[in-house]
Amino acid sequence: MKKRANKVLEEEEETLCCCEYVNRHGERSHVAACCCDCEDLDDVCDRFFKREPQKPESLSQVAEVVTDRIRVPWLWGGARKVDLSVIPPLVILPVLLHLAALHFLLGVVVLTALPGLVLWYYYFTHRKKGRTLFFLSLALFSLAYMYYLFIIEVHPRGDVGLVQLTVVTLGVILTLVALVHTKREPGIVRPNQEAVHSTVTYYSPLADRDLAINAGRQDAMMTVANRAGSSEQAIAEQKESSRKNWCPVCRVVRPPRAGHCRICGVCVLRLDHHCVWINSCVGQANHRSFLLTLVLFLLTSLYGISLVLQSVCPRQNLLTALLYCPGVYNQYSTALCFTCAWYSSIVTGGLLHLLVVQVINVSYNVTEREARIALREKTARSAYWGLIVDTGVYSRGFRANWAEFMNMTDKINHPSPAPTDLVALLGVRKKDKCENE
Repeated sequence: MKKRANKVLEEEEETLCCCEYVNRHGERSHVAACCCDCEDLDDVCDRFFKREPQKPESLSQVAEVVTDRIRVPWLWGGARKVDLSVIPPLVILPVLLHLAALHFLLGVVVLTALPGLVLWYYYFTHRKKGRTLFFLSLALFSLAYMYYLFIIEVHPRGDVGLVQLTVVTLGVILTLVALVHTKREPGIVRPNQEAVHSTVTYYSPLADRDLAINAGRQDAMMTVANRAGSSEQAIAEQKESSRKNWCPVCRVVRPPRAGHCRICGVCVLRLDHHCVWINSCVGQANHRSFLLTLVLFLLTSLYGISLVLQSVCPRQNLLTALLYCPGVYNQYSTALCFTCAWYSSIVTGGLLHLLVVQVINVSYNVTEREARIALREKTARSAYWGLIVDTGVYSRGFRANWAEFMNMTDKINHPSPAPTDLVALLGVRKKDKCENE
């Protein structure tokens, strides 16, 4: 029955036109009907005009309806849903930068408040452990908008040549290519299906299980190691290991240094951290490309900032032009370029700190996740206000650590280890029960 329903749904999706979609109730709808037949919104408006208290779930239901109905026409598979977190950066960033270019004091206020708002939103979403495209949208739009202003404002001045423009363009393209490669996959831990030898079905339930579960039927996976048998001591050791390495959410045995990301909901090999700027985890499969993306972005940004400052402040040294550039606010175009240079400098400073932390962690062969756990449990040596964290567990020297980091993607084994630690105990209990019968 379920397969038939899925087949019907797939057939409906294939026949959808570019403006049609299947809503959250499984009904066929159209993007032109975004404000029609909204009972939740009608109820909220009716209570508002009658000055009656709103229901506790009214606003959340309206938000779900709005989120489901904001769609973009698409040629294949009907209209696509638009994540609302993508929209704010597209509106806020140009407005604030143009506002900051009006006066020096407005620039100080905007460039001080903007990082504060981004940090507040980061801690707000990080506390709720929710996924958001806000930071990825902000990063991509910042890169695109800075490049756009560089083309239409800085290049026409004549201070930037064709070679310099080509270098900046190539840096932007390489950064985007590295970002796409980073977002492919961090190295997700998957169950090891090769370790499964056979599936045995028992119609007699165990003594400590409920009879209502699976209608009195019990399924168990028997592995090769289980059939060979194991000693009680080995089973005890495996059971103790399962408590540390078994992930109850993903239902896999995590390899060493793997971790579960509560935001993505998956276990990742050699998990470093969940990066909101790429909306993905940084793990064994994409850690190198993540560092490459940071390096390419920082080089492109620093070079672009230097070209902008040379254009709007030609008489000042590059090291002092950001702090002192007389007459830059006399013309709006130069003020806008100067404001964008300041904004790019703030972003570059934050990513430079992230790159420095990453380089130090790689040099000591420690991930960001391991560093946080070690500091919390006070099992690591830290220096320079926590910038350097040495757990002393995996470090084998500077050169060996970097050699391992550069070659770790070649050693990826996506399937998790065989879950013998959990199945062995179940297999012994099954075997004893079969012998008693």
